[in-house]
Amino acid sequence: MKFLLTGRNGQVGGELERALAPLGDTVAFGRSELDLARPDDIASAVRAARADVIVNAAAYTAVDKAESEPDAAFAVNAKAPGIFAEEAKRSGALLVHYSTDYVFDGSKSEPYLENDEPHPLNVYGASKLAGDEAIRASGARHFILRTSWVYGARGGNFLLTMLRLAREREQLRIVDDQIGTPTWSRTIAEATAQIIAEDGARARPSGIYNLCSTGETSWFGFAEAIFERSPARLVPRRPRLEPIASHEYPTAARRPKNSRLSLDRVRSTFGLSMPDWRDALGRCLAEMASGR
Repeated sequence: MKFLLTGRNGQVGGELERALAPLGDTVAFGRSELDLARPDDIASAVRAARADVIVNAAAYTAVDKAESEPDAAFAVNAKAPGIFAEEAKRSGALLVHYSTDYVFDGSKSEPYLENDEPHPLNVYGASKLAGDEAIRASGARHFILRTSWVYGARGGNFLLTMLRLAREREQLRIVDDQIGTPTWSRTIAEATAQIIAEDGARARPSGIYNLCSTGETSWFGFAEAIFERSPARLVPRRPRLEPIASHEYPTAARRPKNSRLSLDRVRSTFGLSMPDWRDALGRCLAEMASGR
């Protein structure tokens, strides 16, 4: 099996390059090798790679910045996935793409299902939703994997921000009224590899599949867990934490209050057993502390 992978230097893409290795050969691109804002380059790269599976892990993820850069966000998150889908349809490849809980407004009281009506609150969520819709309209075989609250040992994410701020401040004020599931990028990559392997054994139906860890917490609860589980090498001094409401921490982009995702479909279709978010966090922190 041959893979074309984008976003190799990102949180998920970096983990995917390793997770996909046992399944076949991978042609991997970072932004410097393949700029998703250049449509002609995307088509050329896909045709040259002749991959069986296209895994698009690249995205414009600066949620607040997207409010002032909508064209840039839509170029990478909406137009580029549509081109990948068109090329996948032309070549017969499977397209694996990543979506976000931010396509929802968070008003639902229960975990979101894949077929719930999207209503994004911000430009980032709208751009990701447009990409999902372009893929679905293309007729290409596809798995859109919708995840939430992604973190890892690289890139820009809540975990790394907390570890940095712990070295700079004695007290941190953290939002406590937004609920979701922190998901380690390694968890996403390993689950993606299993999904692809399962699909190779018996083709599964195209569509959207929620993919994240299990359990739920707030950003405040996530921060508490980070500092409780971090070895002293990562957090020599634990800061005091103060829970606050969203309106006390205004941001350019609105966030959904409920980002929980139901995993019933991905479990029944692929037999996946996703880890609890606390266990995954512990593994991630242990690896970071050991320098691996």
